[in-house]
Amino acid sequence: MAHVPAAERRPQLVQAALDLMTREGIAAGSTRAIAAELGVAQATVHYTFGTKKDLYRAVVEQLTADFIGQVRAASPGDGPFGEQVRTLVHALWEAATGEDGRCVLLTEFGALAMRDPDLQEIMRGLQREVEGTATEMLTALAAAHGLTLAMPAREIAVHFLSGFDGLTARYLALRAPGAQPDADTLQALDLLVATTVGLCLGAPAKTA
Repeated sequence: MAHVPAAERRPQLVQAALDLMTREGIAAGSTRAIAAELGVAQATVHYTFGTKKDLYRAVVEQLTADFIGQVRAASPGDGPFGEQVRTLVHALWEAATGEDGRCVLLTEFGALAMRDPDLQEIMRGLQREVEGTATEMLTALAAAHGLTLAMPAREIAVHFLSGFDGLTARYLALRAPGAQPDADTLQALDLLVATTVGLCLGAPAKTA
């Protein structure tokens, strides 16, 4: 492969690592395998990233950017506040579970982080960014409707994401390859939307 400046090589290697790990898992993402994925020398990976922590950080940051970008690109459409929240939540669900392997990869990173201080730092950054984005989008949506939230937006966002993460974990544990979300999962997602809207408006949650 022809010489490529470091500024261009880095995103290429990140994408190669991301593609490889999505297909085969984090354990398969050795520097040798990543180099082979892109067709470069193994030394190129070492030179670009220095340490495995740097590589993992770059992969998680790209996953996060892709995930948040997909959610931000979703339009809430027209309609009442509650319907717009539901639209955005379903866009979030699609971003989290729709692309085969990406959600599983983030879950793998989260599991490894429980015993790896370096990964803990990386995953904490991811969590803060996701919570900040959810808080920002909820605040903007309420402002667009002229609503004063019944609770601080960040508290609502943290509550929602905690439920969403649990529901995602359940889905990953129970899903069959190629199957659509089951009825219980979809009902739980709608209940999470209703509860979140209730917290925003200071009203009891309604599922109907």
